[in-house]
Amino acid sequence: MSRIRQHLRKLLPDRHVLFQNRYLRWLAPYLDHPAFWSLNRRKVALAFAIGLFSGLMPGPSQMITAALLALVFRVNLPVAIVTTLYSNPLTYLPLYYLAYTYGKLLLGRVNHDTMTAIPEWSMSSPVEWLQQVAGWMAGLGLPLAVGVPMLGLTLGLAGYLCVRAGWRCYIVMAWKKRKGWRGTR
Repeated sequence: MSRIRQHLRKLLPDRHVLFQNRYLRWLAPYLDHPAFWSLNRRKVALAFAIGLFSGLMPGPSQMITAALLALVFRVNLPVAIVTTLYSNPLTYLPLYYLAYTYGKLLLGRVNHDTMTAIPEWSMSSPVEWLQQVAGWMAGLGLPLAVGVPMLGLTLGLAGYLCVRAGWRCYIVMAWKKRKGWRGTR
């Protein structure tokens, strides 16, 4: 077994232990398929891409989207879910600003609109502030609606290619190392 697989097996939960949990036991018949837990480069790379794509989904739907897509494409479920964690409260606004800018670029509106400033935080009325933020996000409109899925697809494709290339480089280096141990070059 390669070192990548050994390292991933240490990081990822064991499915049999996971399904012994009383809250997850009912999912065992649906999720105890080897395809959802396999560690080969194609399934891990596609799961990573799914996680990157799903990480841009709004709010709590990220992990659910990643899990559903992982089930549809029959890829590694834990990798897809864990990869969504790149978007968090600290990175969410910069990612959405990047998506907005990307959407403007794709729509050819680079010099047209300027993004309005986010409403100032109001300690006295947080509900009113949340309503203002919701209105601010709705005003971003078409560039954001185009930018979010396209940025997700771009990140997913880049992640897929990076995982495949990294895994390939590791295998080539392992072959060369093994060849060196035998004394043939």
